[in-house]
Amino acid sequence: MVTVNRSPHVLLPDSSRVLALPFFPGEANFGGDRSRVDLIIERIQALSDEEVDREVDRVAASFAGRHRDIEATWERHAERAADVAPAVDDLSPNRRRLAGMAFTQEYAFESTAVCNPSIASVGEEAPDGTLEFVMTVRSIGEGHLSSISFRTGRVSADGKVELDEVSPWAQHGTRRSGRFDSSIFRTRLQEMRVDNDLSNRVLDDLGPEFTLEDLEIALARLAESDVPAALRFETERAMHWLAASNYEVQFGDIPISERVLSPAAPVESRGMEDARLVRFVDDDGSERYYATYTAYDGFEALPQLIETTDFQSFKVATLTGACARSKGIALFPRKIQGDYVALARTDNESTFVMRSDHVRRWEVAELVLRPSEPWELIQAGNSGSPLETPEGWLVIMHGVGPMREYVLSAVLLDLEGPTKLVARMREPLLVPEDPERNGYVPNVVYSCGALLHGDVLVVPYGFADYGVRIATMSLSDVLDAMD
Repeated sequence: MVTVNRSPHVLLPDSSRVLALPFFPGEANFGGDRSRVDLIIERIQALSDEEVDREVDRVAASFAGRHRDIEATWERHAERAADVAPAVDDLSPNRRRLAGMAFTQEYAFESTAVCNPSIASVGEEAPDGTLEFVMTVRSIGEGHLSSISFRTGRVSADGKVELDEVSPWAQHGTRRSGRFDSSIFRTRLQEMRVDNDLSNRVLDDLGPEFTLEDLEIALARLAESDVPAALRFETERAMHWLAASNYEVQFGDIPISERVLSPAAPVESRGMEDARLVRFVDDDGSERYYATYTAYDGFEALPQLIETTDFQSFKVATLTGACARSKGIALFPRKIQGDYVALARTDNESTFVMRSDHVRRWEVAELVLRPSEPWELIQAGNSGSPLETPEGWLVIMHGVGPMREYVLSAVLLDLEGPTKLVARMREPLLVPEDPERNGYVPNVVYSCGALLHGDVLVVPYGFADYGVRIATMSLSDVLDAMD
């Protein structure tokens, strides 16, 4: 029997933590062909100096203390407005400040729910046996829009979990375009069914790697050719869309709990969901952190990949391949026999193992486990990356059963041949209990990743798609409960 200890920590929605996001109310003016940004700047220009000073002072006083550096945000948004309305650059300092205020909005990114956490260790174990960790959290705000936020803490040698105090502020980082791998870019265009002679000509001209600036130059040359305008437009739009879905985010020197990865690309415009974080050790001993997550644009859910070494600079990239279509992809923490390996729910209800020579390309998958237990009649899938033990790869699983109740269980896969099921639990490991049953989505416990520290298994989990708790248990007990 496995004794599950629920820690006293409970993370709940917090509407006081807000992001300062750009606010541009539509490019088009329905009464004419001028942008609304131009019209707003005209209104600012029409105000008297006294009116401008009074409004700037009022807004500055009203929002004082709600952000770490709101002045810098207002200036960034004024610069962005100047790209549409050059008259912004002619404004006086205080009028420009008011323009930045006008084009800024607060977004309560975790006002609706916090759920579906994952966890990974950072650094080495301390002399007293303490291990530091980073935990990702799915934060849901207005419009059911999901972002990825972070918490930090530690687990002691005896399994006591501590969470650090969360900063009252939050920032979404500075987004910039990264470098693109031509082979991955070409494959993704093929999957989008928009590869053609035009796109191939552009990519052939760019070489094995390129930047957004390189792409723009190549597309400009295409515009000067005799290519039909309609075909050129569709090709350019597809290539711009794909380039925008691969980007980097840089944060300043701020606490990790202030850093929020919010939707920044077309593929994730309606949410970044359920990040599965893993500390990955390569064959040469180098370490990095990967997180696979579900990008949702309102119509289609697709997996994306985050990569970081320091939780300050993040690379976000699309995945390609016939098997990179499902939700819930989870990477193994190291290569196996030279290949990247990942778990997936390729058919939306069973567990598969995928292998690849490239972390972003997934073409083949092998079935490992179909739902068979009463608590997983609807579907079963991983709840995060596998954990390596001497006995095998421990995989925390989720199962969906009668009344759409989500529970957690566990299976054990062979270390060198992870398509082989070694053992599994025949009873759920964690089930919703009162008052965890009640929330945004009733009767759900769900995790996106666990942590091993000695014999202590730490499983953070979301309950009712509303809040987060943390459970600890003995690894030995979990293994003993399998057959």
